Amino acid sequence: MLKTENYTIPGAKGRLMTADLTFDDQNPAAPLIIFVHGFKGFKDWGSHHLMAKYFAEAGYRYLKFNFSHNGVTPEHPVDFVDLIAFSENTFTIELEDLKHVLDFVASGAAVPATSSVTLIGHSMGGGISIIKAAEDVRVKNLITMGSVADFKNLWPEAVEQQWRLAGIMHFPNQRTGQEMPVKSTFLNDIDHNPARLNILRRAAEVTQPWLICHGTADETVGLEHAHRLKAANPHAELVVFEGVDHVFGGTHPYLENALPGPLLELCNHAVKFLKKHPF
Repeated sequence: MLKTENYTIPGAKGRLMTADLTFDDQNPAAPLIIFVHGFKGFKDWGSHHLMAKYFAEAGYRYLKFNFSHNGVTPEHPVDFVDLIAFSENTFTIELEDLKHVLDFVASGAAVPATSSVTLIGHSMGGGISIIKAAEDVRVKNLITMGSVADFKNLWPEAVEQQWRLAGIMHFPNQRTGQEMPVKSTFLNDIDHNPARLNILRRAAEVTQPWLICHGTADETVGLEHAHRLKAANPHAELVVFEGVDHVFGGTHPYLENALPGPLLELCNHAVKFLKKHPF
C-alpha cells in the first residue's frame, strides 16, 4: 500500500523546509529519488503528486521538498505568501538546502537511511541538480527535465544593469498575476561563485549516469539548452520530446487522476533509465 509521510527539514539561514515522501509500505527502504523543483515552483505544483505515485508504484521512494526561500509556507503550501523569503533566494542557498535534504535522508533519523539517491531536477532545479551531482558522491543518477544550461537564461541580459542599480527586480508570475521580487544578491551570487555556478562547467564534471529530457516546444527554456548540456557531457543520454512544453503537459491546478501524456512518457523513460543504472 502506498503511503505519504510529511517532514520538516532544517534549511539555509535557519529556515525550515517542508517535504513529503511517497513509498510502498511493503518496501520502506526502496531506492530513493529526490525531486528538485524550479524557479517559481513548489513541491505540490500541478501533477507532482502523480509523479510521486508513479515512481512509488515502480518500486522507488520519492521525496519532494520546498526550497527554504521559494515563497510558500507550511500554512500556505501552494501560494506565494512569503515574498520576502523569495526575494532573498540565491543559487547557493538552494545548493545548501539540497545538501540538507541529502543529509536528512542519509541520517536515518526519520526515514530508513540511504547514501545513494537519484536526483530529478526541473528547470532551474535541473541546474541545481547538475551542480550537486558534480560535487556530492551521494548522487548516483541524474535526471533533468527542461533544465537550464545557464542560470542567466532566467532573465533578459538587458535588465541586469538596472537590476543592480535598483537592488531589486520583479518577475511576473503569469499564473497568479503576482510580481515576484528578487534582490540583486541573486546576481551577486553568480559574481562571487563563478566556477561553482557555471552549469556547463559542472555538467562536464558529472560522472554519474545522466538522462536529459527536453521538449521541442519549451518556450521557457529553449531546446538549445539540452543540446548544450549534451555537448558538455557526451556520455549523457538525451531524449527529445516532440511538441512538448516546459512542464511536459502539466498545469496548476491539475485536476485529473492520471499523469498528462508527455509527463507519463518522461516517467516511462526515467524508469527504463533507472533500471539500467540501479542505485
